[in-house]
Amino acid sequence: MWLLFAFGSALFAGVTSILAKVGVKSVNADIVTALRTVVVALFAWMMVFMAGSKMTLFEIPPHSLLFLLLSGLSTGASWLCYYRALQLGDVNKITPIDKSSTVLSMLFAFIILGERPTLSKLVGMLLIAAGTLLMVVKKSGEQKTGSRGWVAYALGSAVFAAMTAILGKLGVHGVDSDLAVAVRTMVVLVMAWGIVFLQRKAREIKSIDRKSWLFITLSGFSTGASWICFFRALQLGEASVVVPIDKLSILVTIAFSYLFLKEKLLLPALLGLLLLTAGTFALIIP
Repeated sequence: MWLLFAFGSALFAGVTSILAKVGVKSVNADIVTALRTVVVALFAWMMVFMAGSKMTLFEIPPHSLLFLLLSGLSTGASWLCYYRALQLGDVNKITPIDKSSTVLSMLFAFIILGERPTLSKLVGMLLIAAGTLLMVVKKSGEQKTGSRGWVAYALGSAVFAAMTAILGKLGVHGVDSDLAVAVRTMVVLVMAWGIVFLQRKAREIKSIDRKSWLFITLSGFSTGASWICFFRALQLGEASVVVPIDKLSILVTIAFSYLFLKEKLLLPALLGLLLLTAGTFALIIP
């Protein structure tokens, strides 16, 4: 059952990337993050009440609550880096770097969570790493023009995303997964809006057009669905396998970016994508 949740998480996460890319074009990245988080929070708490959580907020064990809070902070940092990178670079370049958090998450799972590094996992990890490197190869004849700041933001997104998964696995133990998502979403919500108000950007919300509002809202619902699936999968499966499957969202992202954003995928990147996919499925082998 956890496999279905993991693949569901990947599907919704892939859709989120494209919706955010379209909606973020003319809107400040910090504002996008804050507005999307409002939608995710509403969605998450709606799921808690609809599912009839057996646990209340005050019944969450202190150590689980601590890790959920830290996971939320890490998520907020990852989002801020990722959507700032989307404003500065192509989604086909940014997404593979962001997804390199997979390898780091697997290493953390082995070291911190004590998950067993089987041969299939090690082979899969190497294939994923090789695929990621191929996907960020510079285009032939590409000029070094404009800002290259997107690289630093994409790398920051990867590091924080890896931390999010491990902290989330530690926090979700013994806690209703829907409630866990709702709790960590509130942390991201406070963090995101705190940054908006500190930078005095709230007034820019008035200038957001209807199309951007639509895509920001849709990306919020898609993110919420992805998180619900991801945390349920983390509860039932190993983080070293759940996280790589979740990162298969790159297949959805690149397919949409090719069809709707007209971003081309060169041969090295295509080979890298195949290695990423093969490495992920290798992890499922017992």
